[in-house]
Amino acid sequence: IQISDNWPGYSLDLFTYPQHYYGDLEYVLIPHGIIVDRTERLAKDIMQDIGDNDIVVLCVLKGGYKFCADLVEHIKNLSRNSERFISMKVDFVRLKSYHNDQSMQDMQIMGGDDLSKLTGKVSFLCFLLTLFFMFCKDIVGTGRTMKVLLNNIEKYKPKMIKVASLLVKRTSQPDGYRPDYYGFEIPDLFVVGYALDYNEHFRDLNHICVINDHGKAKYRV
Repeated sequence: IQISDNWPGYSLDLFTYPQHYYGDLEYVLIPHGIIVDRTERLAKDIMQDIGDNDIVVLCVLKGGYKFCADLVEHIKNLSRNSERFISMKVDFVRLKSYHNDQSMQDMQIMGGDDLSKLTGKVSFLCFLLTLFFMFCKDIVGTGRTMKVLLNNIEKYKPKMIKVASLLVKRTSQPDGYRPDYYGFEIPDLFVVGYALDYNEHFRDLNHICVINDHGKAKYRV
């Protein structure tokens, strides 16, 4: 689903959201209900593609945890109601690349208790955003972050690696990369909500919204 650059979004008055964020948001870009429905469709597509393979889901924290949890739950539900059972294990890594709303030169990868269990398995990387910072104009070497992460995983020789993402961001310097599964292509906006944060705030916001200048100043560190 592609959201155009001139899409005005939804008025905040049409939805409920935490009162402590009143005055901090421009508009709702993607309502929670649409996120849930689209994630369920992604789960169906994944089920059709993976066959009888067991999978290891590598959730990229922190922003990816809600998308990952919802996606895994939909896959489990589809598996329970089908003739084939899919075994899933979940592990976690964390990527840190932002200070306020600016991407940092150096990206940190943390976590992943025992990635050797990826050997010979079908692996899914779940992101809330498909590492949208790798496309940002402030990063030198477009695609660097994804390559670093995938190179770290590929050394364990998984049977297959697939990337599932809720969002892909259009930027002025795209490198042509697209994840195997993604929900929405969005304009080059700084978005929050559905576990995507601004300095650890807005994770409790169910909708994906555009933060305004007041919100950035309020929570700047």
